[in-house]
Amino acid sequence: MSHADDHEGTRRDFLYYATAGAGAVATGAAVWPLVNQMNPSADVRALSSIRVDVSGVEQGTQLTVKWLGKPVFIRRRTAAEIEEGRAVDLDDLIDPIARNPNISGETAATDENRTLDEAGEWLVQMGVCTHLGCVPLGDGAGEFGGWFCPCHGSHYDTAGRIRKGPAPENLHVPPAVFEDETTLLLG
Repeated sequence: MSHADDHEGTRRDFLYYATAGAGAVATGAAVWPLVNQMNPSADVRALSSIRVDVSGVEQGTQLTVKWLGKPVFIRRRTAAEIEEGRAVDLDDLIDPIARNPNISGETAATDENRTLDEAGEWLVQMGVCTHLGCVPLGDGAGEFGGWFCPCHGSHYDTAGRIRKGPAPENLHVPPAVFEDETTLLLG
């Protein structure tokens, strides 16, 4: 084999690598717009966190707000609702795990883990049934005094935990904190 043959192989290798590189760049340029369009739009990003004035929410009532295009239930529970929620045995729950972004890891779905304050008065949860995404009815609806999804018959208790019906999980708890006594920050 001569020196000229070695040189020819090097040129051929260069052409292969250059063609593959150009193909990869062209593919990336064609695919990026498709991937980028899956990112949230500017209006959704602008609403990724909202402040809610809860000064007008009386005990035993609920405020529903829209956050990230979904309803969020903000309930100020009565002493009876708190007592009822804390009396539930976790072994009686369909979904005994709390999926809560405010708490690292997964924890037991105790009433205390699902509320914002130590007293358990404030409960904030997504207003979307975990079965098929319907919006449950509140104000003591259903067999357990919490929320009821009339579409398929899911019953949630006063802490938003699934107790009966086809829903596989408790109502989800979004990230929320009190900025002051009357302002709740969602997101």
